Amino acid sequence: MGNCLCNDGQEDQETNHRNNVTSDNSVLSPNCNESHCVSDASSGFKFPTSAHIDKLVLETLGVIGVLVDNDQEPPPSMLKLHAIADKEEGWIQVVSSMVNVIPMHSPLGPSVITLLLDDCPLPSKDTVLKLSQMFQLSQKTGKVQTSITQQRNICVVLGCIAEKLAGPSSIAVLSKATLDYLVSNLNENEEPHVILYSLIALEKFAQTSENKLTIQKRLMEEKEHPLLALEKWADETHYVKRQVGFSSQWCLDNLFLIEGRKYSHDTVDLTGINVMLNTKDVSEYLKISPNGLEARCDAYSFESVRCTFQVDSGVWYYETLIMTTGVMQIGWATKNSTFLNHEGYGIGDDAYSLACDGCRRLIWHNARSEKYHDRPPWKAGDILGCLLDLNKLEIIFYINGIPLKPCVQVFKTARSGFYAAASFMSFQQCLFNFGNVPFKYPPTDREFKKFNDHAKLNPEDKVVLPRHIYLNQLRKLSVREDSCTLCYDQKASVRLLPCDHRGFCQTCPTQLVECPMCRATIEEVAVELENV
Repeated sequence: MGNCLCNDGQEDQETNHRNNVTSDNSVLSPNCNESHCVSDASSGFKFPTSAHIDKLVLETLGVIGVLVDNDQEPPPSMLKLHAIADKEEGWIQVVSSMVNVIPMHSPLGPSVITLLLDDCPLPSKDTVLKLSQMFQLSQKTGKVQTSITQQRNICVVLGCIAEKLAGPSSIAVLSKATLDYLVSNLNENEEPHVILYSLIALEKFAQTSENKLTIQKRLMEEKEHPLLALEKWADETHYVKRQVGFSSQWCLDNLFLIEGRKYSHDTVDLTGINVMLNTKDVSEYLKISPNGLEARCDAYSFESVRCTFQVDSGVWYYETLIMTTGVMQIGWATKNSTFLNHEGYGIGDDAYSLACDGCRRLIWHNARSEKYHDRPPWKAGDILGCLLDLNKLEIIFYINGIPLKPCVQVFKTARSGFYAAASFMSFQQCLFNFGNVPFKYPPTDREFKKFNDHAKLNPEDKVVLPRHIYLNQLRKLSVREDSCTLCYDQKASVRLLPCDHRGFCQTCPTQLVECPMCRATIEEVAVELENV
C-alpha cells in the first residue's frame, strides 16, 4: 500500500498507523490504488473519499471518550485525520466531514471538533475563505441549506478557526457574509444549540480588537440588541437556553458593552450567599456567573476552580446541577492542588484532589482513573452530590441521590484543608449549591454540615468583576515598598525560621510549607517587632 494513509481497517495496520504517514507528513501516495482514495489532479496525490474520512471522524468520536490518560497516544483515526488535513484539500475535506457527521446529542461532539482542529496545521486565509464559500454563509440565501446539526457544527468550526487565527487573517475570515450569518442566528426563534455556538464564535472572533469593534457595530444595528433578549434566558430551566443566557450575559459584561446597561454584578441578588467559586483562585479562562455559583468553560484548555471556604474536620456536603453532558471533574481539592490548564491537568489529577467524571463514568485521583459501571453517563438536569467525611476518612459521590462506592485514596496525602472544586473541558457548564438553597438529595445516613451555614464573605469579596475591569484595577494598584512579596497587599511583617528570610505578611506564610526563596521547610513564623 506504500505511503497511503488510509487502510482497510486491518488490525496490524491500525497498530502501526505511524507507518502510513511519510516523513514530511504527506498523507497519500500517487501509487495508491485503493477504492476509498480519489486523485488530486494538481498534485498527483490520492485522498481518501469523503465516506472514508466520515468513518475516521466517527471512529475518533467513538474512542475519544475512553482516552483517560493524559500521556496516552492519540487514537490512530485522529492521527490519520491530522495527516489528511496537512494539505489544503484534505483540511477542507476533514472539516466538511465533521460538519456533516458529528451528531447533535453526542456529549463530546463539539469538543472533538476543537480537538481535531486544534492539532491540525493552521489553515491559510484562502483555505478558510474557500470553506466559508462552501458553507454558503449568507443571510441573502434565506438560510444555510443544511440541517440544524450541521449549522451547529459550522458555528463550532468557525469558533475554532477564530481561536487559531489572529490579526489580519482573523479579520479577513470574518467576512460580511459570515458576520451576517452568525448575528442572524442570535434570534430567540432559532434552535438554541445554533444560537449558543454562534455566540461563542462571535466571542472568539472578538479576541481580535478590530473584529470586536466590527461585531459591536453590527449588533447595535439590529432593531433590538439580540443579546439583551437572550440574557433573559440565564435562569431558564431548559438547559441549552440557560447556556445561551449565561453566555449572552457574559458577553454583555465583558465584550460587547452597551452604554447605560448596568453590569450584572451591580444587579445580582447575593442575599444569603456565603460561599462562592473563588475568582482569585481560578484558572484564566473559566467564566463565573455574577452570583459566583455557576461556571462555564469555552476555552480549549482544561479550566479549574476552587470555592472560597476551606474545611478541616467534620462531615460536609454540596451539590452540583449538571447542565452539559461532557467532561467535567467535580469533587474535592486541597490548597496543595495545582491547576495546569494547558496541560490538561485539573481536579483529580494530582495527589491532593479527587473528582467524579460522570461523562466517562470515572473517579479520578492522582491522574489515575477508576471506572464505575453501574450508572449511565450523566445527563443535563442530573444532580451530583459530593460528601466529604473527615471522621471516617471517605468521600462519597451521589448521582441523583444514589451513592457510588466510597473513595479513600486522597487521604493518604491529605486529611484537612479541603475545598469544593471542579475542572471543565470545552463547552461545559454547571451550577453549584453550597447550601444557600435546600439540597435536592441530602444524605440520610449521617449528619453533615453545609458550607453556607459556617462561612462568611465580606461584601467586596462577593463581587464577580468582568475581566476587563479586574485587569484595570490590577494595573492601577500601587505597591508599597514594604508590601508582602507574595500578595503585594498586606504589609511585610514576619520572617521565616530557621532560614530567616523576610518580606512576607502574616497571612501568606500560613499557606506555605517551604520558604519560596530557598525552599527550606518553614518551622516557625516570627513577627518582626518593629512592624507590630
